[in-house]
Amino acid sequence: MPIQRRIGPRSGTVWVDLFGETSEYADEASAHLLRRWASGYLTEPNPDLGRSGPVRPFVRPSIGKQLFGAAFVHGSGIDAGALGTIVEDQFDLYTTLSREDDRDRSLKTLVTLLPDLTGFEMIDVVHTEFKSRFVEHGFMLGQFYPGCTQPSLWNHDFHPLDAPLPMLVARHMMTTDFPFLVGRQEWLCAYFKKFAPALPSTLRLTIAKRMKYDGDAVDAITAHHELTGNEPGR
Repeated sequence: MPIQRRIGPRSGTVWVDLFGETSEYADEASAHLLRRWASGYLTEPNPDLGRSGPVRPFVRPSIGKQLFGAAFVHGSGIDAGALGTIVEDQFDLYTTLSREDDRDRSLKTLVTLLPDLTGFEMIDVVHTEFKSRFVEHGFMLGQFYPGCTQPSLWNHDFHPLDAPLPMLVARHMMTTDFPFLVGRQEWLCAYFKKFAPALPSTLRLTIAKRMKYDGDAVDAITAHHELTGNEPGR
């Protein structure tokens, strides 16, 4: 089922299908830039990525099935509290979308775009505040903005979250998200609950405790891939 117009009850923020009619809610320049970046850069291979395949494999089918929703939040004076309220709405709406009896629900994406924001550190602050809530329910919250230095797992000189506009993106957790979840025990428990639900909860907890990594997980996983030469599916 394509994403329909959704309104956040706390903030009044409106999410719509990015590739449908968005002109009522966004300046056309921002909408055009986001469409071009999503349908071009994210869906194509990149020689600097360090692996084959598109930068974000799930984006093309998400766009094709009208499951790529976006909200455009204008104004340069938004603070972390206001953005947090919007992300609370984003979380609730994404949870509702994911509960729908729909075989394509894992492709659903909700983007909160802030075209006028210049203090990108606030994106990181809100991302850190809300990531656990998303992960606990089997979702991921990604932070994207110009100059984001988060490295790729397969090439530390490639920065896949460096985007033309600042945004926070909600999507379903994937098996390949494991390296981004090893830093906290509760994140690992959520990962195993989603992908190994048949395991008893006590066993999932034991595994999570043993696999939690206290160092730089991205560095560790990247080093492992460089040594083994394994090809990822991300």
